Amino acid sequence: MSKVVVTGLGAITPIGNDVDTFWKNLQQGVSGAGRITHFDPTGFACRIACEIKNFDPVEYMGKKLARRISRSTIYAIAATKQALQDANIEITPENAHRVGVVINTGGGGLDLMEPAVHTMDRKGPRVVSPFLVPSVMTNAASCVVSIETGATGPILTSTLACASGNYSLIEAYHMLQRDEADVIITGGAEGGISPVISAAFARMQAVSTRNDDPARASRPFDAERDGFLQGEGGAVFTLEREAHAKARGAKIYAEVLGGRLAGDDYHVTAPHPEGTGAIRATEGALQSAGLTTADVDVIYAHGTSTPLNDAAETKVIKAVFGERAYQIPVSGTKSMVGHMLGGAGAVAALAAIMGFRDNVIAPTINLENPDPNCDLDYVPNQARRQRTSVALINAFGFGGQNVVLVLKRYNGA
Repeated sequence: MSKVVVTGLGAITPIGNDVDTFWKNLQQGVSGAGRITHFDPTGFACRIACEIKNFDPVEYMGKKLARRISRSTIYAIAATKQALQDANIEITPENAHRVGVVINTGGGGLDLMEPAVHTMDRKGPRVVSPFLVPSVMTNAASCVVSIETGATGPILTSTLACASGNYSLIEAYHMLQRDEADVIITGGAEGGISPVISAAFARMQAVSTRNDDPARASRPFDAERDGFLQGEGGAVFTLEREAHAKARGAKIYAEVLGGRLAGDDYHVTAPHPEGTGAIRATEGALQSAGLTTADVDVIYAHGTSTPLNDAAETKVIKAVFGERAYQIPVSGTKSMVGHMLGGAGAVAALAAIMGFRDNVIAPTINLENPDPNCDLDYVPNQARRQRTSVALINAFGFGGQNVVLVLKRYNGA
């Protein structure tokens, strides 16, 4: 089988609207949390989130388009254009049919549905925008990216809740192995911070209520964790087969080795307490990559900062790796960017790739009071200088969709 490599990177995140700023702040343990500004959160149980800041979509698209599409699609377009520029890929009429798009999301344009309903309630059905349906559909990000870039290869969106962004790279990997395209634009994006969604998460007791201290609210694996913070944004990559990338002289960041998806058959929101599906996803991912547990030297955790997830994920790592689990650094990026839902796994993959480049493992901030049930090496509070070669990226979605992606440092051999 051909090697599949990463040649371009793009990111819009709560701690930086480009890859370099994101990575600098991630290493420094900067939190993207603050009081919600997308709406007035007064009276909400959770009034804080990790929002995108100082971002002007008109830098990446026309004003008219930006007004008509959801935030998740806006972020996907911006990150895509960054990635294409980084990869030095120009889409032309001659190669467009060999460039595909696989950008996943958990909720798509949910941020547009609420105001549309309110408008119809106040003014009647005749004022509902004709652009609403194509803007809120979950495949909008991939389709509008295709239109904006001219890519006419395979266009696909998979929705796997919080595991969506992680799975996008696996799907793109398989498309390239099947020779369905020469380049796949892939990643995940989300922009669903809205009143009803925020209220629903609070009713589920899934989000933190540490409203007076937002920077310390997301605290994966800490004994005092009380829920996640919603995040928004995303990350996009260009993937190619190695031979194609080398033929055009592309720089190569990393290699995608494979991954696996497995279900829990347990609960619509809670992880299986013993992590059975996640264990099978991890073991299957290693098998798909032709690796053993001895080959893995860093794990980028799902690490949501909820009591159930972090305990279950720790059990999963111990079940798969045994005593070696205590020797593998585990990084929790959601401590800084929040839970970006459909964008989360893609952003964690970006952190792993940048870690390969700079020999750094991103920290898990706010880990101040160790939980006896979470007793692994979570790289607490400070980034670590360490060379890594194989990374697992965990993403465990609502409904029991467990995805583990395997990335490798590229050695050119």
